[in-house]
Amino acid sequence: MTQQQPADEPGAPSARRPATDAEARALASGLRLQILRMTLDEPMTNQQIAERLGRNPASVLHHVRTLVDTGFLAAGEPRRGTRGAREVPYRATRHSWYLETPAGDRGMLEAFLTEFDAAPPEQRNMSRLGLRLTDDELEELHDRLAEVLDDFAERPPSPQGRPWSLFLAVHPDTSRR
Repeated sequence: MTQQQPADEPGAPSARRPATDAEARALASGLRLQILRMTLDEPMTNQQIAERLGRNPASVLHHVRTLVDTGFLAAGEPRRGTRGAREVPYRATRHSWYLETPAGDRGMLEAFLTEFDAAPPEQRNMSRLGLRLTDDELEELHDRLAEVLDDFAERPPSPQGRPWSLFLAVHPDTSRR
């Protein structure tokens, strides 16, 4: 997507900026992207995240801390768990949407494939389209897609809505000249 210009009106989408090295590294992990998606609508503790992922809580904690350190997860108020242990709920900050990350990172593709494979087949929808575009037409496509995605990203979550995921990739078609 092309970089969006800052809007002057309140509530308008913020401009995208290049990710720092630390932010890009944090978002290069498919597992970390899954954690962000899991904590998008509801705060989850490290233990809950580990259970949902089927992973060891100690290894998940490393990923959670990386996401907190880079501002992608926010820690909530600590609470006491069922056995009296201190638990910290974490929630995604949605800051990753406003970053440009290197397109070569495969973390996003890995997270998409893991989540897509876990979805019921009857609820999956996939399309593929081959195009032949001028540079101006390609820029128009990028701008229009960014506009639609930004519009939906800025909307507050619908309380009765179901969670959905969207993955979009645009690349040169190397199968034909």
